[in-house]
Amino acid sequence: MTDENQIPEEPVIRDKRRIDPETGEVRRPAHEAETAEDAEATEAAEAVEGADGPEAAAGAGETIEETDAAASEADDDVPLTVDDILNAATAEIREPSDEHLADLKRVTAEYANYRKRTEANREVERERAVGAAVAVLLPVLDDLDRAEKHGDLEGDAPFSTIAAKLRAAVEKLGLSSFGEIGEPFDPQRHEAIFQQPSDEVDTDTVADVVETGYLLGGTLLRVAKVVVKTPQ
Repeated sequence: MTDENQIPEEPVIRDKRRIDPETGEVRRPAHEAETAEDAEATEAAEAVEGADGPEAAAGAGETIEETDAAASEADDDVPLTVDDILNAATAEIREPSDEHLADLKRVTAEYANYRKRTEANREVERERAVGAAVAVLLPVLDDLDRAEKHGDLEGDAPFSTIAAKLRAAVEKLGLSSFGEIGEPFDPQRHEAIFQQPSDEVDTDTVADVVETGYLLGGTLLRVAKVVVKTPQ
């Protein structure tokens, strides 16, 4: 049933004519009308800006700067990805900064000094170990010197051959002997066990070697025990 009191809906009539019958002008579509209104608003804003002068332009510039700052802060809040970190590391390797170059030079210098200290310490420890082993043979070398003074090492006797091999072996280890008759007396290398005044010398001179001194490289293993001639 139809309600008698219900008002029937009136039909909607849309005027789609391109020519306005009242004004005779061409009608624009809705989106073109909005574009025209925006253009009119822009022209009005530019007119106002020209009327206000530099102060209005400055205010607009401050607004733009505040917008850029806000955008920058927003960019800072964006988390870095693995690709960003790898790209930054690659760029740093290709073109390192002055600070990183200074750190690299410092580390290189420290490593070079460390190597020098290590090599020096290694050489000292080597000489110490070899010296400890050779020191055990010094009494044997003293016996060979005494036998040589008594003429027991002359000729091609087996004993002289063994003595020559032993002396050659310790020389290969860096052992060298010192203490010769006629050389100047050196209290750093010689131990005077007896002094003989003499008018034949002007300075203290070794007159006889009782016990040979030995050096291992630059290390003094044992001083030479000598008799010294002193000037009268």
